[in-house]
Amino acid sequence: MTFLWLNLLLAFTLAFFSRYFARPALHSGIYAPVRPNKILVLGVMFILVIVSGSRTNIGDTYFYRHAFETNHFTWGTIGDQKDIGFGLLQMFLKSISENPQILVFTAALITNVLIVYVLSKYSRMFELSIYVYITGGLFLISMNGMRQVLAAAIAFTATKYLLNGNWLMYMLIVFIASLFHQSAFILIPIYFLVRYKAWSKATILLLVFSIIIVIGYEQFSKILFSAIENTQYGEYADFQEGGASLLRVAVNAVPLMIAFLGRDKLREIYKSSDYIVNMVLVGFIFMVISTQNWIFARVSIYFNLYHLILISWIIVLFRTKEQRFVYYALLTCYLVYYYYENVISLNILYKSPLLEQLF
Repeated sequence: MTFLWLNLLLAFTLAFFSRYFARPALHSGIYAPVRPNKILVLGVMFILVIVSGSRTNIGDTYFYRHAFETNHFTWGTIGDQKDIGFGLLQMFLKSISENPQILVFTAALITNVLIVYVLSKYSRMFELSIYVYITGGLFLISMNGMRQVLAAAIAFTATKYLLNGNWLMYMLIVFIASLFHQSAFILIPIYFLVRYKAWSKATILLLVFSIIIVIGYEQFSKILFSAIENTQYGEYADFQEGGASLLRVAVNAVPLMIAFLGRDKLREIYKSSDYIVNMVLVGFIFMVISTQNWIFARVSIYFNLYHLILISWIIVLFRTKEQRFVYYALLTCYLVYYYYENVISLNILYKSPLLEQLF
């Protein structure tokens, strides 16, 4: 965990000073009012990419490395794969090097650069978004569900088009993301679902719907898995790893509760906030359902990235004299959560022969 703790410290410090040396944004409306210092933002990207890209373990990293070493990628074999984009990427990388670390590093590079870039444009407090990206667990998930988070990062770049209503460009980017993981297609109907005023009657219906699914999960799961049994996701019907923890659901609920209480002020200071809130709300609904089967938490990955934007705005919803307390309270609570999840619950062991040799 030593390198992961250093990663948190360095990334947060650079992100903090990038906002300290920020400049006013030239654009208004969908963007944050300040633009973090570009050099320091690049520093944040560099730290995250090096730590993630240098790993040799964690989650399914071993299996991706092994598949890269043993498989022979040709146009024929790629055409038979379910995610053509990821196959093309591997074929290209293998033409450069047989070392499987090139795949891990490239995925880390694309994923973290895209996520940090979008956060730097839309986060009110950039360093808070980076801090929660790490302590909230999404950075670690990017090492475990490498291919899906790569797809989510690509889809995340469509944020601009989600906010300004350019559905054609949004769909095009989602399609590109689906070439790396077909689950990204879920974002197509979501576009039409979230482009309405937050906390409307539709919001209430979504929440009630999620509660009904949880209560009647056994019947719901039979219908769902019966519908997808002949697709690439049919294997999930036998997924038996239990449900997501209630603690994780609670962590996702807090920013939404604050956003609800300060909804009028949030709309006033950030005109596009309704769409961000709705994306976070959809992710929360999937998290609630995932308490019955953890596999649904994988779908929420696409929406948890918007959680990082939302949490950077909730500080300014409080009165000025309370904002510092709330800011430090969030840092403390997420740090405790990070320690509990990674040290006590998961006992994460990070291995990187490259970093261990250098340091």
